[in-house]
Amino acid sequence: MKKVRFQLSQAYFAAPGLRVMKLRGDTEGAAGPGRFVEVSAPGFFLRRPFSVCGVEGDELTLAVKLAGHGTKALHELAPGAQLELLTGLGNGFELSAAGERPLLLGGGSGVAPMLYLARELSKLGVRPAAAIGFGSAGEVCFEREFGETCGSLRVFTLDGSRGERGLVTQALGEGFSSVFACGPLPMLRAIDEKSPAPAQFSLEARMGCGFGACMGCTIDTVNGPRRVCKDGPVFRSGEVRW
Repeated sequence: MKKVRFQLSQAYFAAPGLRVMKLRGDTEGAAGPGRFVEVSAPGFFLRRPFSVCGVEGDELTLAVKLAGHGTKALHELAPGAQLELLTGLGNGFELSAAGERPLLLGGGSGVAPMLYLARELSKLGVRPAAAIGFGSAGEVCFEREFGETCGSLRVFTLDGSRGERGLVTQALGEGFSSVFACGPLPMLRAIDEKSPAPAQFSLEARMGCGFGACMGCTIDTVNGPRRVCKDGPVFRSGEVRW
């Protein structure tokens, strides 16, 4: 874990309320699908945790969903702004367990970090299947990028206004070697209950410190209490007591 200064080099909205931020700095401690960083928002004491959505050289990509005053401050930053990040946090997905036909499932703001995973698997010669889910057509993002990277892609919306009506869990089935997922807790719980293939989940949680000291993100697992920030955020099938 270390504090690193980054500079905002580029930012754009992938969907209403979802700002993609590209930062330049020392990315060594941030690399790895499933890991996260803690960002100091200007004018706020507590840092905000964000999943890593991409690392290329000295460029780190984050997707910041508008959720309150802190994320609003991040949305208002202009290119050139300096930010302090904590990197080297959490564990990531175990890519070696993907097998020949992995399925990636992303819901809402959990879609962006799954694109990072898809690209890293592609570099290893594995073209995963993917399913991404949103509330409605206006929230759909990264569809083109997933289509270019994955062997197959299904898009779901709750109201059926884009792609298939329903939930990404409808994509589960036989024939997949593994499942990787990031999204709301009810979605992850359903995947854990229904997936015939071994699964890995990247959990979202409110965090105080981000490195295990405050115990604010503790969850119950079959191995006893575990901290999402320190022992996770990636957990495996049958591990979490939902």
